[in-house]
Amino acid sequence: MNRRASVMIYGIMLGLVIIILALSLAPVGKFFIGSAMNATVGDVTGLDCDNGSISSFTKSACVVTDFSLFYFFGSLIFIAGVIVTSRIVFA
Repeated sequence: MNRRASVMIYGIMLGLVIIILALSLAPVGKFFIGSAMNATVGDVTGLDCDNGSISSFTKSACVVTDFSLFYFFGSLIFIAGVIVTSRIVFA
């Protein structure tokens, strides 16, 4: 097997590892983001995003927290795609 094929296979394996890692961590990330957006219960401090009478600063923090799941795991999947594509194109 030549060097180019080895690099391509390595790139595909590395990309798949990152995709599997992102997909396996997504439910845990969703749980933590959901608990951060809920009301404060015991020792767990929450933003209480369901409350309608919160300040605009807290509302903006709720929006940013809500989008963080998509941004973090979407960027992990995007990075995996870039690794696979770069190993195929530039190998």
